[in-house]
Amino acid sequence: MGFDFKEIATASMILFAIIDIIGSIPIIIGLREKVGHIQSEKASIVAAILMVVFLFIGKEILTLIGIDVNSFAVAGAFIIFFIALEMILGIQLYKDDAPETASIVPLAFPLVAGAGTMTSLLSLRAEYAVQNIIVAIIINCLFVYLVLKSSGKIGRLLGKQGISLIRKIFGVILLAMAVKLFTTNIQGLF
Repeated sequence: MGFDFKEIATASMILFAIIDIIGSIPIIIGLREKVGHIQSEKASIVAAILMVVFLFIGKEILTLIGIDVNSFAVAGAFIIFFIALEMILGIQLYKDDAPETASIVPLAFPLVAGAGTMTSLLSLRAEYAVQNIIVAIIINCLFVYLVLKSSGKIGRLLGKQGISLIRKIFGVILLAMAVKLFTTNIQGLF
């Protein structure tokens, strides 16, 4: 069982759409303004480790604590829904004690390796070979690293109005993803 380029490409594209690091640029820029420094390497590595670990033992962990994949996905849909509302309405629902740096929370988890990503990994595992999914995870985490590293330049390039516009557009896309994740998985609960 070798590497399959088609599986790697498909899994990469699915993860790219779910992680949506481009859509998270406004969130990343906002975090950079709050904390001053983003630990790009740490966030990318931790996200990759979380995804690979979840790929192997995610279903077992959920089963162990008595949560099925559908419940996990619905919970993830709610989180994505509230993040989308923050983006669209320009309000802050999630209040955290001001972190000194942004790396593991909220970047690695739940922004990159969130419930949507974890649920997608479980779905991919049913269809694709594990080594191909791992390559897709690595490709996506390298891209995440590049975006995190250059978020300051991207922010300056877009300006406040550009960031605001992108934030609202991707907020609507994120809202649609939350609704899809919710409707796809809610039937499995009943």
